[in-house]
Amino acid sequence: MIRVGIVDDHAIVRAGLRQYLSEHTDLRVVGEASNGQEALELARQVELDVLLLDISMPGHSGIDALAAIKARFEALPVLILSGFPETQYASALLRQGAAGYLSKDCDPDEIADAIRVVSRGRRYISAAVAELLAESAISPQADKPAHESLSERELQVFLRLAKGETVGQVADSLCLSVKTVSTYRTRVLEKLKLHSNSELTYYALKQGLIQ
Repeated sequence: MIRVGIVDDHAIVRAGLRQYLSEHTDLRVVGEASNGQEALELARQVELDVLLLDISMPGHSGIDALAAIKARFEALPVLILSGFPETQYASALLRQGAAGYLSKDCDPDEIADAIRVVSRGRRYISAAVAELLAESAISPQADKPAHESLSERELQVFLRLAKGETVGQVADSLCLSVKTVSTYRTRVLEKLKLHSNSELTYYALKQGLIQ
């Protein structure tokens, strides 16, 4: 029996996934969470074989949660199931420890198959992600979006600033000092060749990184 945790801020999505997974005799949902902080608590309190994780959530996002979970529970496979297409986040999150990345537009059977694959300690690479990785491998670095050069922490800070959080709010959310967040902000602006938080927001919207 594969024990699955579901993390999504929409109750109807969690209910739908729970119902669908209950139709598979080898899969069992043993816990749910609605944000990144709850996801970390779920991983602490419940024995899981796979964590199914959304990205866009209030408070601690899935990106924050992935970093925290992999730091504390390195062996727990985290399968990303996101409303964002693969081109936006898949490569970065796979580099940061995700066991796989699926769009919510995928065939439901692919979710069950992916859970089985990552529960065995393997990566699940969908056809869409495989194509993306292949293109990334053969394309010049200059063709890649600038945000793909950001580190895990820089990406976290960037997305929070792009959503309108102040440096102080980001510092509180990520348990960092204001000075440290300011340093990350400067690095992000330099790497993206931007000059202000409003430009960060415009870039993120244009790239489909926030809604």
